[in-house]
Amino acid sequence: MRRPQTVVFAVIISTFFVGFGGGVIFPVLPNLGAILNISPFLVGLILSANRFARIVANAPAGSLVDQFGTRLPFVVGLFVEGFATLGYVVALNSDVPEIWFLGARVFWGLGSALVFATAYTIAADVSDSQSRGTNMGIVRGGITLGFPAGLVMGGIVSDMYTVATAFALAAVFALIAGVLAYLLVPETHVSEHRSTVSPLDVDTSIPTVTIGLVNFGLFFAYLGALFATLVLFIEAHNFGIWGYGPQGMSGLLMAVTVLAASGFMLGGGKISDMYGTRVPVLLIFLVLSFVGFVLLAMAGSLLELAIACIFIGAGQGGTSGPLMALLADLTPNKRMGRAMGTNNVLGDIGGGLGPMVALPLIETVGFTPVYVSCAVIPLVAGCILIGGVYSKTRSFNPQPERGQN
Repeated sequence: MRRPQTVVFAVIISTFFVGFGGGVIFPVLPNLGAILNISPFLVGLILSANRFARIVANAPAGSLVDQFGTRLPFVVGLFVEGFATLGYVVALNSDVPEIWFLGARVFWGLGSALVFATAYTIAADVSDSQSRGTNMGIVRGGITLGFPAGLVMGGIVSDMYTVATAFALAAVFALIAGVLAYLLVPETHVSEHRSTVSPLDVDTSIPTVTIGLVNFGLFFAYLGALFATLVLFIEAHNFGIWGYGPQGMSGLLMAVTVLAASGFMLGGGKISDMYGTRVPVLLIFLVLSFVGFVLLAMAGSLLELAIACIFIGAGQGGTSGPLMALLADLTPNKRMGRAMGTNNVLGDIGGGLGPMVALPLIETVGFTPVYVSCAVIPLVAGCILIGGVYSKTRSFNPQPERGQN
C-alpha cells in the first residue's frame, strides 16, 4: 500500500486531466446551439445530460465500490469519460449533432459516476479524523481544477483556432488520465463480501440525505444560474476585454470562479481539521455563496461580475472539503461508497435541473430575478444542514469521528 499522500496525489493528477472534458463544452455550446439550430431547452438538456445519467449511475457505482473496491471502477470510469469526449468531435460533423452531443454527455456521466464515487472513497480510506477534511478538499480540488482548464480551453482555443481543436485536446488529456490512473492508483477499499451488496442499494441515513440536499441546492444554483447562463449574461451586457468574445470571456470568468473554489476547498477542509469544527465552517461559506449571488444580480460591469464570480466560487469551494468530511465522519466505512454515491445522486439532480430551469426562465423573466432567487438557496441549505446534523448527533457541532452511526 502506497503512502496516503502518494495515493491522494495520484487521484488528483488523474481527475485533473479528465476534468478538461467536463469544462470544455460550457463556453462553446450555448452559442454553438444557435449555429447548429439547437433550441435553448435542448442546449440545457445537453449540458445537464451527464448529471441526469449520474442520477441513475451514482447509487450502483457507490455499491460497486463497497463490493469490488476502488481501483477498477476508477480506471474504467476515466477511460469512459475520455472516449465520451471524442463524441463532441464527431457531433460537429454529424447531421444530427444534438444526438451525438447528448449521447456523449450521457456516457460522460456514466464514467464520472464511477470516478466521483471512487475518488472520495479513496480519500476517506487513506485518511483519519485529523486529515479527512484536508484530503477531501484536496481531492475535490483536483477534480475541480481540471474543469477551469477545460473552460479556458473551450473558450480561448475555440476563439483562436476551432471548436473541434478544443474538443480534441480535451479528449487526449482525458485518455491520458486513464493511463495515469492505471499506473498510479492502488486498491484501497474492499469492505464486504461481493454477494451481500445489491447494485441498487442506496444509503438513506440522515447524514447522507442531509448533505445530499445541501449539495442539491448548491449545484442547482452554481451550474444552473451561473455556468449555464454566464456566456449569455456577458453577451447581453457586452462585457469584454483583450479582444475576447462572449465564449472566451465566459471561459475565463468560469475559470476564475473554479480557481477560487479550488483554493477555498483546501482552506475549508484544513480549517475544519485544525479546529475540529465542520458545521460552523460550512455556514460561513454558505453565507459567502449567498453574497456572491446577490452581487451577481447587481453586476453592472466586468469588474463587478468578476468579484461576484469569486465570491460564488469561494462559497462553493469552501463547503466541499468540510461537507464531504462531515459525511465521512458520520458514515461507517463499510457503507462509504454507497453514501458517496447517494450524495452524488442528489447533487446531480440539482446540477441537472439547474440549466434546464435557468435558461428558459432567463428568456422569460430576465437575469436578475433568477440570480436573486438563487441567492436564497445557500441560506435554505444552511438551515437543512443544521437541522439534519442536530437530528443525527444531538449537537450543532459534532466532533469529527468516523462511524458515529
